Amino acid sequence: MIRVLRFARVSVLLFGTVAAVTGTAQFDGFALYNNQNQSTAYLINAAGQIAHSWSLPTSANYAMALKPNGNIVRGAVNTGNVLTAAAVGGKLQEFTPSGQLVWEFVYSTSSYVTHHDICLMPNGNVLMIAYNVRTNAQLQALGYTGTSAKWPDRIIEVQQNGTGGQIVWQWDLIDRFIQYVDAAKPNYMPIADHPERLNINVAISGANPPGSGGDWFHLNGIDYNPALDQIAFSSRLLSEIFIIDHSTTTAEAAGHTAGNSGMGGDFLFRWGKPANYGTAGTQTIPAACHDVRWILDGRPNAGYLQFVNNGGGTGSSTVIDAINPTRNGYTYPRTAGTAYGPTAYEWRHICLATSTGQSASDRMPNGNTFVAISGEYMYEVNSAGSVVWQYNAGPQKAFRYTCDYPGIAAILGADPCDLGTGVAERTAASVSLFPNPTNGAITITGVNASDVMAITVLDGAGREVLRDANTVRFDLSAQPEGLYNLVIDLASGQRLHKKVAVAMGR
Repeated sequence: MIRVLRFARVSVLLFGTVAAVTGTAQFDGFALYNNQNQSTAYLINAAGQIAHSWSLPTSANYAMALKPNGNIVRGAVNTGNVLTAAAVGGKLQEFTPSGQLVWEFVYSTSSYVTHHDICLMPNGNVLMIAYNVRTNAQLQALGYTGTSAKWPDRIIEVQQNGTGGQIVWQWDLIDRFIQYVDAAKPNYMPIADHPERLNINVAISGANPPGSGGDWFHLNGIDYNPALDQIAFSSRLLSEIFIIDHSTTTAEAAGHTAGNSGMGGDFLFRWGKPANYGTAGTQTIPAACHDVRWILDGRPNAGYLQFVNNGGGTGSSTVIDAINPTRNGYTYPRTAGTAYGPTAYEWRHICLATSTGQSASDRMPNGNTFVAISGEYMYEVNSAGSVVWQYNAGPQKAFRYTCDYPGIAAILGADPCDLGTGVAERTAASVSLFPNPTNGAITITGVNASDVMAITVLDGAGREVLRDANTVRFDLSAQPEGLYNLVIDLASGQRLHKKVAVAMGR
C-alpha cells in the first residue's frame, strides 16, 4: 500500500522565527543544527527558542550530532584543504557543552578528504564519507573509458585516540568496480548479472553540483543500523541509495565473500535507478537524493529506509520517501534480471518547499515527520499532513532529539522540557509517587482519590498511554521500560507534574 502524506494548508502565524499551529500535537523535543560554513551551532526547543549554542573556532562543513554525554561531534572545514568540492570538510571534532575541544581528527591531503555527512555510532565511533583520488591511468587499468582523474568515495570509521583519532574500519567504492568493455581485464563481467557491484562506466545523473571537479558519485548521507551491523548511504550522482555490510574487517570489506551477509563489501541492496546495473525498471529517484536513514524502532514504519528524493515529486518537487526493503536475515533477495524492490515508494511526504540538493528528514516517536529544507526552513508535520512546527533556518542537515535523550539533560538539566503539556510544572512537596522507580504498580501519596479529577500518563514521545480518574493507584506494567510523565489534575484546579521510571528489574 502506497501512502502519500500531503501538506495540509492551514493558517500559520509567524512570530519571529517560529510558527506553531494551536491545538496540534507537535513533537516536544529539540532541533540541533549548524549551518554550512558557519561556526555557531544551535540547539532549538519546541518554542523556537535557542536553548543552547556553541561558538566554535572552525566552520561546519555539513552535519553534526549530539552524544549522550552532552558533547557535540561535527564535521568541520579544515584550513588548507587541497581538494575542494561540495561540502568538503577534512576534519572531525568533538566539543563539550561549553565549547572546549575534546579531540579532533584531520583527514585531508592531496589524495583524500572527508566531505558531507557523519554518523555517530553506539560505540562512540564516527562514520565519515571521503573522496579518494585516483588517476586516470589507475582507473583505465580497471576498464574505465573516461579520460580524467576521478575521486571514488570511501567510508571510514574513526575512533577517538586521546586528543586525536584513528581509522578502525574502511570501505572503498573502488573495490566494487566492474566493466564489460575489456575482456582482458580481471573485473570483466556482465553488468546485469552483478548488481552487487558498480559499473565503472555507469552514466551519472543527479544534477552534478558546480565546482565538483573529480567528484564522481557524490555520496552525501550515511546511517548505521546496529541491529543489522549495516550501513546505508545515498549517492546524488548515481540517484540511488545503498546498503553494505559493516560486520567485516577492512580487508574483508575489500572482498566479496565475508561478513554476516557472506558478501564482503559488495552492495547488499540498492534502489533508485535500475539502469545503473543494466536492469529494466522504473527510475524512482530521478535526480538527487540525500540523507538516507533507517526509521528507528518504536516509530511508525520502523525499519523502513527514509530519504530525501530531491526531484522525485510532481514537477521535480522535493519529497520525503520511505521504502521497506525485503530482507532475509542479512541479505536482500531479488529475482535475477529484475530490479530490487519495492517498485515504488511505500510512504511519501510532499515537502513544503523544493531543494535541488541537500536537505534532511526524520520520523519522530509520535509519528510526526521532521524536515529540514536546505536554504529554506525546518518544519514538522503530523500524520495528517498538518504543519505543527516551523523554524526559519535552512540548514543542510539537522537532527531532532527527545526531551529524555541523555545528551539533552546533560546540557540543560534533569527536566529540560515539559513533555507533551506545554504547562509550567508546579510541584507539591506533599505529593509523591511510590515506588519510584517501579515495576508497574504505583500509588500517589499525599492526596485523596476523590480530589483526583484526572491522571494522564505520557511516554517519552508525549503520547498518552494511560488515563484514569478518582484514584491514587495505577499500573504501568504493560508499558516498556523508560521514563514517563504523570499529569495529575486536582479538584482545586491545580495541575501537578511528576516523573516516574519503569524498570522491570525493580
